[in-house]
Amino acid sequence: MQLILLGPPGSGKGTLAADLEELYRIPHISTGDIFRRNIREKTALGQEAEAYINSGDLVPDTVTIAMVDARLAQDDCRQGFLLDGFPRTLVQADALGRMPVLRNQPLTAVLNLVVRDETIIKRLSGRRMCPKCGRGYNIHSQKPAVAGICDDCQAALTQRADDQEETVLKRLQTYKEQTEPLIAYYREQGLLFDADNEGTIEACFQAVRQLLDDRLSRS
Repeated sequence: MQLILLGPPGSGKGTLAADLEELYRIPHISTGDIFRRNIREKTALGQEAEAYINSGDLVPDTVTIAMVDARLAQDDCRQGFLLDGFPRTLVQADALGRMPVLRNQPLTAVLNLVVRDETIIKRLSGRRMCPKCGRGYNIHSQKPAVAGICDDCQAALTQRADDQEETVLKRLQTYKEQTEPLIAYYREQGLLFDADNEGTIEACFQAVRQLLDDRLSRS
């Protein structure tokens, strides 16, 4: 099973990816993890990417594509994979389609998590973090016993700059601008399936599971 997972920040991609990874026994491959690993291990591609990052520039598609291609060529991807964060551009999508790993096993589906902007803003702007122990909270859905105070170490909770409402709105706009062409690209190929994640992650997971099982039974 070869999957791509699309979804804006705060859409629940990480949780759904973990559930799908466990269910189908396929590796969840995040481009962020690939970048960090290559930089940590000082590979040639990692050093090239780090140079761009340190200078404040975007890492070129060629470098990102090469990193993903190398990761998908590893043995644990022979029975499938779940891509998260790649492709981000049409150039990357075209390159993915031509990678050796997909020559004999084409993409099963592209899952597009659909969540209203208002829900995402509420989810992300409500997040709080303990700067001392790292425990996470949400003022709407996962409140501490005492408002603003960590249950474990009694430190004052903080909000990440990325989770402030104005920043969340900008992140959503950037995501839409980047992803709309990809959504159209995969929808045209009959590969894209919208998954509603307004409710519980369990409901979304069960709907996605049914969809994928149906596709597998027809393949």
